[in-house]
Amino acid sequence: MKINKKLILLLALIWFVISLPLPWIINNPNVSESAFYTTLGIIGIMSIPFVMLGIAWTLKPELTH
Repeated sequence: MKINKKLILLLALIWFVISLPLPWIINNPNVSESAFYTTLGIIGIMSIPFVMLGIAWTLKPELTH
């Protein structure tokens, strides 16, 4: 099974977008700009293991059994 780089990049992008709770941050007028960028960075770093897990499961689906 050959999976190309574009597919892995697309999957990683989808995982990052899904893991970011942007509507709750953007639509909240009480969040300042610096707090927004700090929270976005923290959430981005925390989503890296989930992205890696999604890529691993895509490359080796037998790991899910």
